[in-house]
Amino acid sequence: MLANVSVTASVAAPRPLLVTADGGLLDDLLRLAATAGVEVDVAHDVGTARRYWSAASLVLVGQDLVARCAAARLVRRPRLILVGNDLDDASVWQQAVEVGAEQVALLPDAEGWLIAALDDAVEGGGRDGVLVAVLGGRGGAGATTLACALALTAVRRGLRTLLVDADPLGGGIDLVFGGELTPGLRWPDLVSTRGRLAAQALSDALPRFDDLPVLSWDRGEVTSVPVEAMAAVLGAARRSCELTVVDLPRSFDECTVEVLSTASTTLVVVPAEVRATASAGRVATRSALLCSDLRLVVRGPSPVDLRPADLARALNLPLAFEVRAEPGLGAALDRGEPPTARSRSPLAAACNDLLDTLTGSATSRAA
Repeated sequence: MLANVSVTASVAAPRPLLVTADGGLLDDLLRLAATAGVEVDVAHDVGTARRYWSAASLVLVGQDLVARCAAARLVRRPRLILVGNDLDDASVWQQAVEVGAEQVALLPDAEGWLIAALDDAVEGGGRDGVLVAVLGGRGGAGATTLACALALTAVRRGLRTLLVDADPLGGGIDLVFGGELTPGLRWPDLVSTRGRLAAQALSDALPRFDDLPVLSWDRGEVTSVPVEAMAAVLGAARRSCELTVVDLPRSFDECTVEVLSTASTTLVVVPAEVRATASAGRVATRSALLCSDLRLVVRGPSPVDLRPADLARALNLPLAFEVRAEPGLGAALDRGEPPTARSRSPLAAACNDLLDTLTGSATSRAA
């Protein structure tokens, strides 16, 4: 028999599956699911488990039913954990091999680890999303505009996306959307955050603009957060989002170092100017020590006919793309109209091409 057990559901489906007929073990696992805040299915026999085995986001098999699961030759699958509470039973490891379990979790020692596994199963299936950091090669390079444009383009393509404002002196990235008065969580509300942060709770508490959740600074007196808070936000974002975009300041404080060290890709935005290129050289040199994939974005036009390839050679960076000038973009931003409002704008096209590269495939695009 399959029991649907609601425990403060975060995500409707797919759900973790608990396979056990041991009442004591089931009580322990349901308690851990409640702590993680997830909804689970429970199968008390192997026949019922077979129906939900492949679709479940995570399968926890109790030691009492593992031999029957192995004998039933259930299909091998990832994210299968054998759970028991007999620390003296040496046969548990052989049973794990026979059923194809990736891990063995023995209670009560593994409670914290199992809570994290259940949380991962509903937040992102245990696969970290892509994190893109955007950094200006000089002040006013257009990094914030690019960060917003990339995040909005990703949302329109159907990607789960979060935009993070990591520049405490930038005035608040919510201004780009004309949303400074929109209620929701800002960085000063997270100064005491430590450890594991529930991704769904974070997303639900943030202001949204065009269906994009945004973590912004405000205009208050708080101008820094501990690096532990930044790490907690980035961890939650990567577990739950396919793409996280972080707008960085040019100062290399602890939070900037944390973002650069975590980022999948870092984009350095540089206007096609001689002095801007010289300034970007120092930024790129420091950034390259922290991130493995550093790419150049050139913003034109150039007053001295510098080509994007010239800047790429001078900075010794691969060229991601060139951003051509868009008439009226600056005035639109001042009015609180976000970039890429026109889906066929040069900036939107460049962001779409970059997302094809970052996500590994051409995700379906919104009209």
